[in-house]
Amino acid sequence: MSPATFLVTFILALSVTATPVPTILSSHTLPISRRLNLTNVHNLARHDQTRAKHLKVRGTARATGLHVRGDPIIGAEEVENQGIAYVASVNIGSPPTSYNLIVDTGSSNTWVGAGKGYVQTSTSFETDTHVYVPYGSGAFYGMEYIDQVSVASALVVQNQSIGVASASVGFSGFDGILGIGPVDLTLQSLNSYPNNLVPTVTDNLFGTGTISEHSIAVSFEPITIDDEMNGEITWGGANSSKYIGNLSLLPITTTSPASQYWGIDQSISYGGTTILSSTAGIVDTGTTLVLIASDAYAAYTTATGAVLDKTTGLLLITKTQFSNVKSLFFRTPSGSTFELTANAQIWPLALNSVIGGTSGNVYLIVGNLGTPSGEGFDFILGLAFLERFYAVFDTGSQTVGLANTTFTYATTN
Repeated sequence: MSPATFLVTFILALSVTATPVPTILSSHTLPISRRLNLTNVHNLARHDQTRAKHLKVRGTARATGLHVRGDPIIGAEEVENQGIAYVASVNIGSPPTSYNLIVDTGSSNTWVGAGKGYVQTSTSFETDTHVYVPYGSGAFYGMEYIDQVSVASALVVQNQSIGVASASVGFSGFDGILGIGPVDLTLQSLNSYPNNLVPTVTDNLFGTGTISEHSIAVSFEPITIDDEMNGEITWGGANSSKYIGNLSLLPITTTSPASQYWGIDQSISYGGTTILSSTAGIVDTGTTLVLIASDAYAAYTTATGAVLDKTTGLLLITKTQFSNVKSLFFRTPSGSTFELTANAQIWPLALNSVIGGTSGNVYLIVGNLGTPSGEGFDFILGLAFLERFYAVFDTGSQTVGLANTTFTYATTN
């Protein structure tokens, strides 16, 4: 079945269930592994741009109260290569079955069945409710179940809503999604509850008192090999051993549509030249690259002397040009600055084949968002950024925390 046929067939009216109740306990961590998509190599930049378009449209629809039932069709193109995904091993049921789920801050439903089939156990309960979630570069459709979900040895949710896919596109090599975005993103995902929300795994951990803070933190590391356990998720607080100095707590932006996600306000400078004035964008583990508005991208292209490589969709520079690449500075209204060094701006040379690139070429990880600045969704800080900085997504304080790590100035690439 083609992606277009799938999406047209399964465009439904959807929504969600209940809301969490705060309590108190402690934080726990779950190791996660970096997985490279070595098959279905399409255009990495197109994958991220398609996702960005989808996120922007759905965010705008939610902010204005419009029904978003029909917009998933914008993602009906085959762009399965995610380049990089971070995968958590999540246990569901009793006795448990382990599923490899992509960690996604840009969505909030947790679901399985893209790869490994769902195994019903004594804790499984089908609600007879259809589930549908589009991601721009993919989608899934299936049924809602209530089941026991364990995301770490001590973190167990007894009655978690999960989706069980009967059809999916765009998730080759993975079993589904662990959604850790804001709970409002679950709106319209279930067809029986058009005006309710589905509590996320984080919501339910906090609501049952299993974690003390309504937050989740992620730590990634830049590496050049496949399937390495080089990251972690911390529920209920931050792991201070994973970052340097203080966390900068950035308020969730009030600018729509970035405000519907883990959105923040920042300006971006290349060296000493501002290429994007203070504006709103999002932090997103479901995006591989750093995407910036088209006018900022044009300025960046000119400044670096890069040319567009049509095979990968990435900017290409010579090794001589790379020696002159300046840092990108991301500055917040409160004065915090995060520096993406020249080394952090290039795709790992050892992984050029993963994206269909040529050995020895130097590709940049800064991509074109595809829309101009000033539209309330002007950048996405994807995994290429997050592998250099620690991030905390805090529902309780409505902030995104960012901090330097030992990898901020590493020369891994």
